[in-house]
Amino acid sequence: MSGPYDARWFASRLGNVTRAGIAQETAALVRTGALPVGSKLPTVRDLAYALSVSPATISQAWATLRRHKIISGRGRHGSFIIGNSFSPRPARFLRGFSPTASGLNLSFATPDPALLPDLTQALAHGARAEGLNSYERVRILPALERIVRQTWPYDASAFLAMDGGYSAVYTLMHALVPPGAPVAIEDPTGLRLLDILEDMNVPILSIACDGEGPRPDSLAAALEQRPAMVIFQPRVHAVTGALLTPARLAALGDLLQASDALVVEDDGLGDVAEMPRHSLGQRIPDRVIHVLSYSKALGPDLRLAVLSASASIVEQIQSYRGFSAGWTSRILQASVAWLLEDEATMAQLAATRAIYRARREAFARELVGLGLPFAPGHGLCAFIPVHDAAATFEHLMAEGIAVVPGDRFSMGPINAIRIATSRLTGEEITRVARALAGHVRCPDSMAYPALS
Repeated sequence: MSGPYDARWFASRLGNVTRAGIAQETAALVRTGALPVGSKLPTVRDLAYALSVSPATISQAWATLRRHKIISGRGRHGSFIIGNSFSPRPARFLRGFSPTASGLNLSFATPDPALLPDLTQALAHGARAEGLNSYERVRILPALERIVRQTWPYDASAFLAMDGGYSAVYTLMHALVPPGAPVAIEDPTGLRLLDILEDMNVPILSIACDGEGPRPDSLAAALEQRPAMVIFQPRVHAVTGALLTPARLAALGDLLQASDALVVEDDGLGDVAEMPRHSLGQRIPDRVIHVLSYSKALGPDLRLAVLSASASIVEQIQSYRGFSAGWTSRILQASVAWLLEDEATMAQLAATRAIYRARREAFARELVGLGLPFAPGHGLCAFIPVHDAAATFEHLMAEGIAVVPGDRFSMGPINAIRIATSRLTGEEITRVARALAGHVRCPDSMAYPALS
């Protein structure tokens, strides 16, 4: 290759010719501007020859840069510099939301702030938390554990308070998944979960879903590849709105009980869901990690989730947390404990669940009235099959309606869109339904569980 950034140019600037060294020093050249965005890289063979290393070493270094979105392209057309930051980025999350100028943003499936409890008394109680301002790394406040145990779906060995549901899953994945070990997960699933797995650079095994949850045949196929971890949502699927039935959970348990994979039950919707909690924790207590988030039900700024697992697994997760804060705010833990025992808060939460259901059902009726097949599902959003996801997305954007294309939640293409229904009311329901006319298609129950 000839040109300003050929193999000889790189060879004169790269001192550490290990895989990691080539990736880090190339990233530094990009970050300082010595290697501009848009520059074409030398071929793997040319650079390997110039550095006296194997082509595999260069390929691995380029793979690292590709994973961090610094370079793109491969094959005969070559690779190019596309970014100037080596920092890991949640690519799906960052490109998953597109607010419009005219402002009907239905891309965030978040709770309605008007329906969340007032935190004044709870935070006042939290300010008097046991052990306040101590640097002792308490895993969970005794008061919170006592209350949580009363409604937990199984008799867990140990509990750990975490800084929100995604923080819990991020931490346990990094603490428990060996480098390069495959992880099995529902498809579709939370885009932030895929971001975490893609950043960890582990093989992702997709588990297909239907109207009752993950399909046993697909889970069985994934288990043949010996995943280190299996992740699913144990109550309501936060993307599709599908309900995991007790019968399906039992069928999944039969398969998982015979495996040696860790099992993560990620209850991200928490008690926004109207269904009772359930878990495989009684059947597989030594391998189940059950995560329950309180953000959707009680407020995202409480940043609180609780996980349960065996004592040894909790110890591993807590040990990994030692690299960061090491414990969750006692103020927030005590505040959540207060809310969970407050009768007025629990009554408001029951009313909130009914309101979310009424909004989903009103949206479903509007679609059905226009001749568009749709069932309301559960949770805070709707996952709607369409003829062409890209065309539907662009059409809705032109109408001033922001949604999320379905492929953000999957390892492959999905002709579907996700629309938040949690704040969809009044004339907005009619507006969105009419904007979808001509785009919605009959659902495939095996691929779109919310609509089966």
